[in-house]
Amino acid sequence: MITGKDIIVVGIQAWDIEIGSNCKNIALEFAKHNRVLYVNPPMLRSVMKEQKDKESIQKRIRIKNGEEVDLVEIGPNLWNLYPKTLVESINWIPIHSVFKFLNKRNTVSYAEDIKTATQRLQFKNTILFNDSSMFLGLHLKKLLQPKTYAYYMRDYLVKVPYWQKHGERIEPQVIKKADVVLTNSEFFEDFCKQYNPHSYMVGQGCDVSLFNDEDNSIKIAEEFKNIPSPIFGYVGSLTSLRLDIELLEFIASQKKDWSIVLVGPEDEDFKKSKLHSMSNVYFLGSKDALQLPNYVKGFDVTTNPQLKNNLTIGNYPRKIDEYLAMGKPVVATNTKTMQMFKEHVYLADSKEDYVTLIDKALSENTSERIQNRIEYAKSHTWENNVKAIYEAIIKSTKHSVKWD
Repeated sequence: MITGKDIIVVGIQAWDIEIGSNCKNIALEFAKHNRVLYVNPPMLRSVMKEQKDKESIQKRIRIKNGEEVDLVEIGPNLWNLYPKTLVESINWIPIHSVFKFLNKRNTVSYAEDIKTATQRLQFKNTILFNDSSMFLGLHLKKLLQPKTYAYYMRDYLVKVPYWQKHGERIEPQVIKKADVVLTNSEFFEDFCKQYNPHSYMVGQGCDVSLFNDEDNSIKIAEEFKNIPSPIFGYVGSLTSLRLDIELLEFIASQKKDWSIVLVGPEDEDFKKSKLHSMSNVYFLGSKDALQLPNYVKGFDVTTNPQLKNNLTIGNYPRKIDEYLAMGKPVVATNTKTMQMFKEHVYLADSKEDYVTLIDKALSENTSERIQNRIEYAKSHTWENNVKAIYEAIIKSTKHSVKWD
């Protein structure tokens, strides 16, 4: 346990982001026993111009102009900083030496905003927790001089076009500079250990309280009244970058007595796929996050039919915890990350495995298995995740830092 410390949290997502965020959940957990400054990413000049009519951008403009405060207390021991600095969009620059120069200039301005805020809060001997901000993170350790610098890698961002051009060179440098590297999968732990021996898999937190149905109070969504059982289902973004369309088409063709139900927004490849012409496949569209348990409740067997590629290879799928929290049997693609779920999830290596395991999952769905799944999902709390983060930080810095 780390208590009574001052922690600066930086990352790639602002506090007022509209979707869920690992970084926000971790910061809230940190703040239970420490003082925490959550720093939003700096505003890009190009985004300010392109999206100037959005209220979130208008707010940043007012803060930049001194019309609103930049440092806001958002909870006990927790403050949110809106940096006044405008930074330039430089990812498009092909010459790496030019990118390096401009990236450092961006970071110096950003760091000045952070230092000013920490002085106002009287932060001392800080822990700097960096959630995947690899470009700005390259210089923050030197500029902010934290007692401990922790880099958190939870996605293979360098395989995303925005980060790839310069990130494949820069992220390994950030990993080397960190005092401790934290990851949410064994794949990323192995990757980071190439550059820093103080790299640890700390698991993943997940708030599954929304999916708690032990009192059978969650109602099945109305759409299921017109969908024949048994139902094989998925909730989440339907994107061909991560999900295997051909696999779903194969399952639908082989399991004609099953309904394949897909809940979530579709990309263009899904919209154009043969799935839309298959009579046993149902697209229910995008739903509010609070409604998702009502849809998972209607599934007989759940799935995460992901592709194996650079984007998914180390991915921790939080939806697996959500499925398990409702006691649902799960059939998913076998990856190194999914091995941690192997006692509770049916892992498929091929299209044929999926077809076989769907039947197996349904036939073995005993009350004991259901309860075991629920208990396992409950263990993946943010409290346990942050406890593992603290243990990794203490282990990596025990000779240089005195901890409570």
